Amino acid sequence: MAESLPPELWSHIFDMASDEDTIFYPGLPTSMTQSSWARSLLTDWQLRTPRDTIDIVQRRSYATKKSIISTCKSWRRLGLEFLVRNLFFNDPSKLRSLTALLTSNPSLGWWTRRLHITHFLYQRGPPLDVFEAALTSVLAQTPNLEIFIVDWPLSRAFGPIADTLGTHCKNLRTAHWHVPAELLPKVIWALDALPLLVSLAVEFDAPLKDSDTLTLGSAQDVKLYLPNLQQLIMRGHSAEFIEQASGWSLPLLRSFSFDFGSKLEDVPDVLSFLGTHGTSLLFLDLNCIPALEIRTVLDLCPLLTALSFNLDWKIVPPARDDDNTGDGPVVLTNRPHEHIAHIGLHGLLFAFGVGLASAYAAPDPLRSLLVQRTNDRNFAALTKASFPKLERVRVLSPTVLTDLERTDGPQGSGMERWERWAGMCEGMGIRLEDCTGALLGTLPQDYEEEEEEEEEERVDEYYYTDEEEPARPGGVGLSELRALLEECRKMSEEREDPPFGLVY
Repeated sequence: MAESLPPELWSHIFDMASDEDTIFYPGLPTSMTQSSWARSLLTDWQLRTPRDTIDIVQRRSYATKKSIISTCKSWRRLGLEFLVRNLFFNDPSKLRSLTALLTSNPSLGWWTRRLHITHFLYQRGPPLDVFEAALTSVLAQTPNLEIFIVDWPLSRAFGPIADTLGTHCKNLRTAHWHVPAELLPKVIWALDALPLLVSLAVEFDAPLKDSDTLTLGSAQDVKLYLPNLQQLIMRGHSAEFIEQASGWSLPLLRSFSFDFGSKLEDVPDVLSFLGTHGTSLLFLDLNCIPALEIRTVLDLCPLLTALSFNLDWKIVPPARDDDNTGDGPVVLTNRPHEHIAHIGLHGLLFAFGVGLASAYAAPDPLRSLLVQRTNDRNFAALTKASFPKLERVRVLSPTVLTDLERTDGPQGSGMERWERWAGMCEGMGIRLEDCTGALLGTLPQDYEEEEEEEEEERVDEYYYTDEEEPARPGGVGLSELRALLEECRKMSEEREDPPFGLVY
């Protein structure tokens, strides 16, 4: 069978079965990327985040490629390049074995396009610095690397890794780094050597010493020009980075995500950054507890089509000429925003009377009531008058949706709030969604039976029995390809379109 089809056709089949369209997409997931429900061994349902999804896709792809090269010598010869195109590890000690393999067969590294080192055991296991030599050796032997994602925190090893990327990986398009704040100068120099970057995510851990004593040295004067950067994601202690980036040239920047976590102090000057780069943005994600001046933000970003912000923010209403107290209704815009069609909402842990937030609110109900009142006032401002093209509003917190599933829906006053918000959106022709893209309030049991029926129909459509299989020229039938085609179908169903878009 292996010799009855040309190698080019087998390569095409292997490529489809490997599902590498999703794996090699340059965009990184944002807060608007949909999560999904999945069955769990511990509970009936578990919410699968976009990060979980891409990890599962990579594991399944690797298993498929291992099966391909284990079938016969011909498939091994053709499929070996697919095995090394995407290198995915949750145990960095395997980098040493990979180094030995690439050293013994140098041509294999030429095929590698993605290297992803994930971190399932956070704050456990040896630091990635221990494997600095192995990782830099792998990078030096993969000149066509396009995507480099490291979820493990890096410290001392980042400098040599950045030097190796700049020297050997000139085609890098996507990078995700997790480093201490002290390494900002090395991050800047690394970016200066990687002008082809399209997507960048950097997470800065808290500095080990007083942040006021941090210096950038010669990197202070570097005015970066990143002509291809379209997506920028900043997490953690990013104030100094954002301050520096306000003076850089990023002509194609379309997506900016800012995640400040639970921190309350030293908020970066996001407005100055948007003053420089906001006019070209299409997607903006602001996930922080301290409130930002949302009306000013929207004035600085006139082309936005998607916006995410924290609905827990206490937004001061605009002062009227006859009332300087600012006690009127909340207004999110100074003038109607003509392009925003999608709005994502962070926060809302207190909104529906579920989860740990509800339990903690019991001893202090006043705090919960104040936050809920803020949520109601802000949600009432999501109107067609402010956003004429608004199509959907999405509650982004996976925690909120998980808590709703565990309690089978909102509790107490949360039920009345959900009904009121849903009614408001329905009256304006706006879709109110949860983080899976389903209507808010749709729990997984509600659509399980429909999905099973659709699955049976698709299986019947693609499957032949041996007696029904049509004859093919040259005696080549479909039975030998069923496993691969079924794998292709499953992979295609799990893809998003686009998988992890550069915009949202």
